Amino acid sequence: MAFAGLKKQINKANQYVTEKMGAAEGTKLDEDFCEMEKRTDITYELVEELQLKTKEFLQPNPNARAKMAAVKSISKLSGQAKAATYPQPEGVLGEAMVTFGRKLGDDNQFAEALIEMGESMKQIADVKYSLDDNVKQNFLEPLHHLQSKDLKEVMHHRKKLHGRRLDYDCKKRKQHKGSSVSEDEIRQAEEKFAESLHLAQMGMHNILDNDVEQITQLTSFAESLLEYHTQCTQILQDLTQTLHDKRNEVANRPKSEFVPKTLADLHITSELSSSHNLHIDGQNGRNVSSPVNPSAPPANNNIWDDPFGSSKPNSSPAASPSINSPHASKGPSCVALYDFSPENPGELGFKEGDTIKLVSRIDHNWLEGSIDGRTGYFPFTYVQIIVPLP
Repeated sequence: MAFAGLKKQINKANQYVTEKMGAAEGTKLDEDFCEMEKRTDITYELVEELQLKTKEFLQPNPNARAKMAAVKSISKLSGQAKAATYPQPEGVLGEAMVTFGRKLGDDNQFAEALIEMGESMKQIADVKYSLDDNVKQNFLEPLHHLQSKDLKEVMHHRKKLHGRRLDYDCKKRKQHKGSSVSEDEIRQAEEKFAESLHLAQMGMHNILDNDVEQITQLTSFAESLLEYHTQCTQILQDLTQTLHDKRNEVANRPKSEFVPKTLADLHITSELSSSHNLHIDGQNGRNVSSPVNPSAPPANNNIWDDPFGSSKPNSSPAASPSINSPHASKGPSCVALYDFSPENPGELGFKEGDTIKLVSRIDHNWLEGSIDGRTGYFPFTYVQIIVPLP
């Protein structure tokens, strides 16, 4: 550092300490300049905070952001241009739906619906990536340029202004005290002070009087959001319509009744448990009688020679009361598996074990029946069909 430069630094330090100790008062700038400084400081904080919060808005997962930053740093150190992609939550969810939908199989209606929704979620993720690109290009990059160029330059001029003001005040104070400070030194210090003041004011004015460009950037941000939500709305509307159609298709499809298999069906039962299995089959509506009454005619006892029904009597089932449900003569009926309490007008309430006469089938979920002189609707899943409707 040259001697003149060193002397200037000493003068600035001298004046700064003197002002802090209250022994001297520095040159005061007007209120307009102080107001510009205040607004510039707020703008600087605003730009920094807007960049941070916008990135958090676009990429809300802090762990993913930290991982991406680490990958970027490692790539720079290794000299490889490797950019990590932020995992959009819609894409992650959509991929899981598609994966498990395919695992369920092509013949599963729920699997098809799951794949449809998963693909739609992945489309939303792609739209979100487009939003990220648009916001970064039209909003974040101008903010970064403002912070790294214009605001940085203004802060440099303000810092230089502060140093030249201290140098100017120090030389004036020394001159008043009779020190050997020439008028030429005072004039040069004043000229530099005036130059820095002009540059600082112009820089702050250009930043603060830039409303048109800044509003344009906000408009671009809003337009990007509007486009994103519009595309998402269209994707979700198409998905909703597809799912409605698929649901109606499944609801109108005839539903086959499921009869769980017994150990006898799987050929893994023993002769000792034959009578017990027959009793269970009767409860499951397999049209097999309970243990035969010892007083029944011997001609009907031959069913116990083949407890699993492999040997059939010569007569038809309708002519063999011993192998038909005792409710067959009463017409279509069912037995309540659980208590059902009606919640709406027209529903039929009953208790577990009640026998209900079937009147009609409303749809694949509801039946109409009567019990104790009462008629109403009840859910299919609450009963076990004994004699089906014709």
